[in-house]
Amino acid sequence: MVTIKTVSNNSELKKFIRFNYELYKNNPYSVPDLFDDMLSTFDKKKNAAFEFCEADYFLAYKDGKLVGRVAAIINNRANQTWGKKEVRFGWIDFVDDAEVADALINAVEKWGKERGMTHIQGPLGFTDFDAEGMLVEGFDQLSTMATIYNYPYYPQHMERMGFEKDADWVEYKIYIPEAIPDKHKRISDLIQRKYNLNVVKCSSAKEIASKYGQAIFELMNEAYAPLYGYSALSPKQIEQYIKAYLPILDLRMVTLVTDTEDKLVAVGISMPSLSKALQKAKGRLLPWGWYYLLKTIFLKKYPKMLDLLLVAVKPEYQNKGVNALLFSDLIPVYQQLGFEYAESNPELELNGKVQAQWEYFKTEQHKKRRCFTKEIK
Repeated sequence: MVTIKTVSNNSELKKFIRFNYELYKNNPYSVPDLFDDMLSTFDKKKNAAFEFCEADYFLAYKDGKLVGRVAAIINNRANQTWGKKEVRFGWIDFVDDAEVADALINAVEKWGKERGMTHIQGPLGFTDFDAEGMLVEGFDQLSTMATIYNYPYYPQHMERMGFEKDADWVEYKIYIPEAIPDKHKRISDLIQRKYNLNVVKCSSAKEIASKYGQAIFELMNEAYAPLYGYSALSPKQIEQYIKAYLPILDLRMVTLVTDTEDKLVAVGISMPSLSKALQKAKGRLLPWGWYYLLKTIFLKKYPKMLDLLLVAVKPEYQNKGVNALLFSDLIPVYQQLGFEYAESNPELELNGKVQAQWEYFKTEQHKKRRCFTKEIK
């Protein structure tokens, strides 16, 4: 028999986080999150998403042993934006046992129903900045720090429980060309002249944070507003992300495009893959996890793979070739730093605008992930 326990203290929250590390400790493709980052993510006082989200976390026990975990989340802003009454399940992990999977999902459904929700969907986090989607293809591919890895039996259990596809994301391996593609370069030059756009590079974290930090995330809100399940980042969230992410970027790999009034039109942010470093760190900065991350981030000992973290273009400039301008600047940087290919990270399967930007590159669609949904009975 499976027993479900609601996380009620810090000790149980640590068990909730560590369960994932234990379940995947010998898996060569899973990339663990940093333990302290997860503690902050689930802390209702520290995570700004709790301005508009509510959540509880559940642990599953069988025969006295911890066998699963799941978060139940209601993003009230997303529900209001999209006219839904959906409870999300996130950070779900379980052993290959139907009774365990059922008990975890039932706990989320019950929790959501008590709060007036009519449908359950996931895996999703609090916002789009959390990892989302369950892997359904690419189980033999290395994960990234921005995505979820899961065993092949996970989606099998979702389908058995009556869940249906709500949305799919695809991921590409994009090979860095030896030179900027000619057509790409021509489009880039044409667009820059036609719209009087400027390519901007910043030389310090302080400069990019003070001049463009707020604008980058406001542009995200504007560009991503039509995308599946998106809820706008709040000013407090934006402040958190500026402090957390901008200081660790190699600014050579950050390209901004502005108009004649220095208003931000597009942004492209990438960074060296931290997948191998995070695997070696095993989710911990201490005693030696800091060394592997420091080696990659600050000592510039870069792997052959980079992560495309963020590409956003102002809606009125979309489908006009501005993406070509971003990558005409970034490709020489990637070549100089010795990268061989990039991970696109998840792109909505039906988002043709995003996928069109790779048409001049050699690519390989190597992963797919899914958000499932079903009605709560």
